[in-house]
Amino acid sequence: MRLNSKQICEYTGGITLVEPIDASRLACGITWNSREVKEGDVYVALPGERVDGHSFVGDTLKAGAIIALVMDKPDEETCLLAREMGAAVIEVPNTTAALTDLAGAWRKRLGCHVVGLTGSSGKTTTKNLVRDVLQASFSVVATEGSQNNELGVPKTLLTADPDTEVIVVEMGMRGKGQITELCDFVKPDMGLITNIGDGHIELLGNRENVAAAKAELMEALPDGIGKAFLNLDDGYTEFIRTSTRLVERHVELVYFDGACGHAAAQAAEGLQGGEGLSPGARMGAWADAIRLGAEGRPVFDLHIDGQTRSITLPLLGLHNIHNACAAASIGAALGMDIDTIVHALGQTVPECGRQEVLRGRDGFLVINDAYNANPDSMRASLMTFSALKVQGERYAVLGDMGELGDIAEACHEGIGKLVAGLDIDYLYCIGDLSSHIADAARRGGMPADRVRQLDSVAEILGELDCAVTPKDAVLVKASHFMGLERVVGGLVS
Repeated sequence: MRLNSKQICEYTGGITLVEPIDASRLACGITWNSREVKEGDVYVALPGERVDGHSFVGDTLKAGAIIALVMDKPDEETCLLAREMGAAVIEVPNTTAALTDLAGAWRKRLGCHVVGLTGSSGKTTTKNLVRDVLQASFSVVATEGSQNNELGVPKTLLTADPDTEVIVVEMGMRGKGQITELCDFVKPDMGLITNIGDGHIELLGNRENVAAAKAELMEALPDGIGKAFLNLDDGYTEFIRTSTRLVERHVELVYFDGACGHAAAQAAEGLQGGEGLSPGARMGAWADAIRLGAEGRPVFDLHIDGQTRSITLPLLGLHNIHNACAAASIGAALGMDIDTIVHALGQTVPECGRQEVLRGRDGFLVINDAYNANPDSMRASLMTFSALKVQGERYAVLGDMGELGDIAEACHEGIGKLVAGLDIDYLYCIGDLSSHIADAARRGGMPADRVRQLDSVAEILGELDCAVTPKDAVLVKASHFMGLERVVGGLVS
């Protein structure tokens, strides 16, 4: 972002309460976290139930903020401090809306590609892969961590500068219309949907409604010039294609496939309109010769435009091949060659809490997948864990999955039934819903003395400390609200 106080006032409908000493000085960053303010930043004072950002305006000015956006006029002491520091204080009707207004205005000034990305699972991992691939050839800004909401999305846009060539924006969703609202100012010209699963069922009722809400991203792509990237192996891809009228709107449709599907092979041979393929679409990246290598890392042949390269992906699980093919498809669409794409994919690293491979105090393996969970990602994580080459025994520590509504109990029972059929030696569960995982695992034939329902992280750590040996492996997986990163911390500290 490169905007001065006058421009910020204009774009937000603000009123300058304290004039800056240099009205031409450009702000180069933006944050609502008072502890992250850097010299030259705009500080956005967000109201909150527990903490009100207006309380920290003075601290941010001392830390180097040159503009403060507020909804309430600061006290005289803070205004005096702003004058002494040469900073501007701008009053706006709503600071959250101001953040969006600034992002929309800045987006109009940028001439770069914007990739919008959503899906039921794998969003952050795929976003990281897209970022890592594109950074090999372009100047790229991407969503930090999982900042994919109404605050994080505008911040991603405002992080870009005039030289940025591609912005990769991860978009979360809590209900119908939210992605449309984000796209109204993001203005993506490229859109990617990773998959459609059971996440957000509690909010939307069924998978078709989830698909329709995710498809809002495709509806936002500009007619005639937009590019849509869809998972050929996903059961709702055809629904998304037809409901958003991609062909009729002349939006280029690019499929990716990380499951060695028959349709992908047909498309690679030029048989457009074959099984699973639609008229007007083309095949992007796809994979075959798939197998698991060391410590559960996938090995496969990547195909792009008739060229093939073998690759070992530094991420756990076969499901990540879909994510890699999605990233490769976008790279190829922007003119990158297969060797550059493969090298970039081979250098990626997992994000903290997302199938991160760690070592416990005594050398045992810890798979930290505690950042989030839904039924699809839980199944993928467990199947990957079961396939790991482990000299000792496997311990799965599982917690509740959220946002499942009326199907929550059935989804947790399904996970328990799956665990019983996998090569997993011990199951530790925590949380009210996870009791259904434990019960179903016992009914599925897992020995009762190897299934434990515990009430606290301390209990889990206590039992694991007594049981786990250096040759064993521990998987930790649950929705973020369960806080099971504390289990991981206890195992590796």
